[in-house]
Amino acid sequence: MKQWAEAGILRLVYLDESGVERISPLADSDSLCGQQHRIPQPQRRGRRINALGFWEPQVRFDYGLVVGRFNTQRYLPLMHWQAQKAQQHLQATGQITVIVQDGASFHRSRETQKHWSAWQEQGLFLFFLPPQSPQMNRIEEEGLHLKRHELSAQLFEDEYDLAIALIETIEKRGQRRGYPVERFRFNSG
Repeated sequence: MKQWAEAGILRLVYLDESGVERISPLADSDSLCGQQHRIPQPQRRGRRINALGFWEPQVRFDYGLVVGRFNTQRYLPLMHWQAQKAQQHLQATGQITVIVQDGASFHRSRETQKHWSAWQEQGLFLFFLPPQSPQMNRIEEEGLHLKRHELSAQLFEDEYDLAIALIETIEKRGQRRGYPVERFRFNSG
């Protein structure tokens, strides 16, 4: 599929979920030898912010953020959004869009499967990776770099501060690498 994408036959997009906590692990420590390095810990641990990202390497990055974990009800609006984008892309270029993703339960739930044929009519197809093969999903390395290098060794007061830092970091990464970034906004009502 990667070769077909490089040949312009299809558009290849990688999807993955990545979670970030208010207390990120240390990358390294600069304490003096023999002295304990102390980092103040917040009173409350808080909940994770999870991002579901859609990465078309060197072209664009789309994502949505939630407090807590993704499930079918949170996954479907993002996929409908991507199906609309796939339909526009198909009409403009004639290329279908293939989203590469792991086998998370909400990716394959009964409710999700009800939408597969409609998405295919819009030009959006799903490719499921074999179990235990994160190395085949190119977005995995992006999520690891974000957590280990760009957000590491930071403490955030609350989930809001963490979400803002995550949004800013993703936006800056897109600017540095020269591709657009778009965030999906869930209905709050």
